[in-house]
Order: sequence, then C-alpha cells, then structure tokens
Amino acid sequence: MLKFATLRSRVVPLMAANIDTDVIVRIERLAQLPRDQLGPWAFEALRYLPDGRLNSDCALNDAAFRDARILVAGDNFGCGSSREGAVWAILQAGIRCVIAPRFGNIFYSNCFQNGLLPICLPADTVAALGKRALDGRLELEVDLQAGQIRDGDGSVIGFAIEPLRRRMLLEGLDEIGLTLRRLPEIEDFQRRDRDARPWIHDLAAPLNPPPPPAARPHPRPASPAPAPSPPS
Repeated sequence: MLKFATLRSRVVPLMAANIDTDVIVRIERLAQLPRDQLGPWAFEALRYLPDGRLNSDCALNDAAFRDARILVAGDNFGCGSSREGAVWAILQAGIRCVIAPRFGNIFYSNCFQNGLLPICLPADTVAALGKRALDGRLELEVDLQAGQIRDGDGSVIGFAIEPLRRRMLLEGLDEIGLTLRRLPEIEDFQRRDRDARPWIHDLAAPLNPPPPPAARPHPRPASPAPAPSPPS
C-alpha cells in the first residue's frame, strides 16, 4: 500500500450528492477486468454519454484537470454497496485524496485499507472549495501529519483523522500490515501458550486438559436404619 504524507495537487470538483459505488465503478467491470485495470473505467457513468461519446460537461474529461490528484466531492460520496473495487478504481485514476462533507461508511473504511485519504469537512467549506476549483486553477497541499489543507493564498483548513487510520496511511500499512509489525510479540505469546495449553495447539497431544485440583470428597450419607419386622 502506498504511503500518504503530503500531497500537493490541482483539485477536480465532482459536486453531485450521493455518488455511489456503482457510479464510481460498475459491477460488470469488476467481474470482467483484473483488479489493476479499473482506472480507465472510474466514473464511467459520468464521463460517457449513453452513445459512448465523452461527456464534455464532466470535469473529469477536462484537460485542465488531467493531472488532478485531489477530488472535491458532494455529500454522501461512496454510498451504496460495499465494493472495495470503487477505491481501487479511484486510485488507479490518479486520485489520492477525496474531500467531501460525508462518505458512505464502508467506502470510508476501505479507503484506509488501500491508501486513499478521505477527508470530511463542513458542507459549506466543501462547497466553497468546489466553486473555487471550477476554473481548473485551484491547487491545495494536503498535509496528513499536520492535519492541514493549505492553499497558495496562505489559508489553512484543519482536519482530523482517527489516530490508527492516520498511522496506517503515514506508514503505508493496512490492518494486516500493522498486525505483522507485532509478529515477535504474537509468536512469543504463542510459544508461552503452547507450553501452558498444549492440547490447544498440538493435535498429537492428549485431548483431555489437566484435571482440576482434587476436591474434598463429600461425606458418605449414613445408612438408613433397618425397617422393623412385621408383627407375627
């Protein structure tokens, strides 16, 4: 996974609300194409007209935004199905950071597993950035370490990312990668646990765990008195 520390780039606006994962990449493309060939099909429904021609009204087709790596988007970006391929397609299209008022929950989580930085900002702040980006000249610097977005006029916008997810992006590690960083501790625990509970780890070991400490036996109840003999 690619690390993310600081990114300076032109900004492309895509301000429609509720752009879902099916708009980001169609399910047919995920079924037909290898994972590393999704980039050209990102936002296919927006970039192409029904007859297959490029949609000249879509900013993603404008040469002014060709090198943009920061996307400013509308509310509830990435809603819909849980397909991780939506994040893959965005990354392969060259985008490393998406700024929006709100994201679909699963999409938001998938971003951190793949090196895409999603930033939530107030709706009016995002709208202002989107408006400024329309002419293709807005450049921003996103500093994940500092939690700041800076532009050329000296203005600074702060943002917050959960500490663990921030670390994942800064170090270029997904959750499995972070776990493997602690592999010596994991292996040490497994060695100690194997000594303490071999029946858990070794199928050849006796299946029965050690018996519990011997308990004090219950006192034997007194024998009942014999029944009286019947009268003769």
